[in-house]
Amino acid sequence: MRTAPTILHLDMDAFFASAEQAAKPSLRGKAVVVGGLGPRGVVATCSYEARVFGVHSAMPMAQARRLAPNAAYLVPRFGIYREVSEQVMGLLRALSPLVEPLSLDEAFVDLEVAGAAWDEASARLTGAKLRADIRAVTGLTGSVGLAASKMLAKIASEQAKPDGLVVIEPGTERALLGPMSVRTLPGVGPATGDHLRRAGITTVEELAEAGEDELVRLVGKAHGHSLYAMALAHDDRPVVAERETKSVSVEDTYDVDIHDRTRVGLEVQRLADRCVQRLRGAGLSGRTIVLKVRRYDFSTLTRSETLRGPTDDPAVVREAAARLLEGVDTTGGVRLLGVGVTGLADYTQEDLFAQARAAAGELAALEHTEEEPAEESSEEKVPPAERRWPAGHDVRHAEFGHGWVQGSGLGRVTVRFETPYSGPGRVRTFRTDDPELEPAEPLPLVAEILSQGSEG
Repeated sequence: MRTAPTILHLDMDAFFASAEQAAKPSLRGKAVVVGGLGPRGVVATCSYEARVFGVHSAMPMAQARRLAPNAAYLVPRFGIYREVSEQVMGLLRALSPLVEPLSLDEAFVDLEVAGAAWDEASARLTGAKLRADIRAVTGLTGSVGLAASKMLAKIASEQAKPDGLVVIEPGTERALLGPMSVRTLPGVGPATGDHLRRAGITTVEELAEAGEDELVRLVGKAHGHSLYAMALAHDDRPVVAERETKSVSVEDTYDVDIHDRTRVGLEVQRLADRCVQRLRGAGLSGRTIVLKVRRYDFSTLTRSETLRGPTDDPAVVREAAARLLEGVDTTGGVRLLGVGVTGLADYTQEDLFAQARAAAGELAALEHTEEEPAEESSEEKVPPAERRWPAGHDVRHAEFGHGWVQGSGLGRVTVRFETPYSGPGRVRTFRTDDPELEPAEPLPLVAEILSQGSEG
């Protein structure tokens, strides 16, 4: 293990909820819960104000509403979260070429390899500057842990929450870890924790005292060796630069099971288009199209088709997904649909559409093509009143400007008109089919970023 705290772990504080508070002045300092709002929804993230009421990530949304009935409940806006994440990851890569993202809001950084830190003082200065830069660029806060290993750096960032910095100096690890719960260690979940507790082991110090042989007997060879090493604060795992993306996919869970086969087909087409948007956004293409269907009885089916070469053509992905759907029985209803692409590459195959047709059979492809106008006409028949206005998403009104959806129902949508740079705004209600109201792109969270964009 290293002799200086040169591994940094960054964890953005309540990331989704904090981004929503930054974007919506009326929600700052208030309980905010982000996640699926339907009967089957779960909490993705909640603000620290909501956590006071016992709300936490992965909790069923219905339970969260009982605990915090007056909180603001919002549908995730992954577009803005990804934009902010890219800004944060850019700051990390400016520190070191070795950045290991774990999610949109979390990453390890090796400071030693770039000479960004070499002792406790330089590591602390680097961590403090990073936190200041994140606040300046994104308007959000992140907690930073610094230590001589990945395990300890992550534990340090947990201790730093919210909006803090903790450095674990080499030589102090055993004393720090000793009184902590075994659940603090990576890989120790509820089941392993309960198993160890029944054996009289509840703290990291007790793990070390039990010895390696006893731990192997209790939890098996591989896990036992790993637990004993972690109890002694040994962790030699390197920071690994960004792993190669293996797949791109999107999926939706529906509040009410879909029984109409035509509607299922339209949903699959819509998901295919979203998947291609994400694929192109990453500069990728792929050879294998995957369809995921979860039926009314929770049985989940996956079907895949491999093309002759990689594609990012939405027509090809739609066709393949439609063919895959033909082989799935959706009688009884569908509760989840997903479309994904694997076998990724950073190029596309020329004339792949023709290849895909050949692979599926020219006649079948031509028959499918002849049916496409009917499919398009069915989409055109969807009345404007069916436009969806997800809570928390951005809108623009011809007269009142930019705002966000507070809620909708019974043919009405309520909008609060404010921006990240204004004070709390006024609330107005419109018909859901109001021609002057339309969905809008999220605004940057920091006004300087907006002005830089307009100048360019």
